Amino acid sequence: MRYQKANEILPKELVELIQSYMDGGYVYIPRKEENRKSWGETSSARKEIQARNREIYKKYRQGMKVQELAEQFCLSEKSIQRIVLQEKKLAQRNKNLSIHQSNESGASD
Repeated sequence: MRYQKANEILPKELVELIQSYMDGGYVYIPRKEENRKSWGETSSARKEIQARNREIYKKYRQGMKVQELAEQFCLSEKSIQRIVLQEKKLAQRNKNLSIHQSNESGASD
């Protein structure tokens, strides 16, 4: 995001109205709700972190200790514990969802 001069993009009357509330300074104008993007939507950061978290959980389940994971991934032990808990809940949710879906498809036979 870059700064733009209000008097270059807004009508003079609007600039004067804004000046009646705030004479000089910076004003942040948020995006319209329908134009907002969630974090990581425009880059691959979200996918990369999700893949990293799945890898952390996989190694944890294979017996790697929290301290070792923290060192390997350059994260705090608290962050590793949070990721493991989060991934565990996600795995359980996915398991419950697949059981629910298989029960529904079996019931219609």
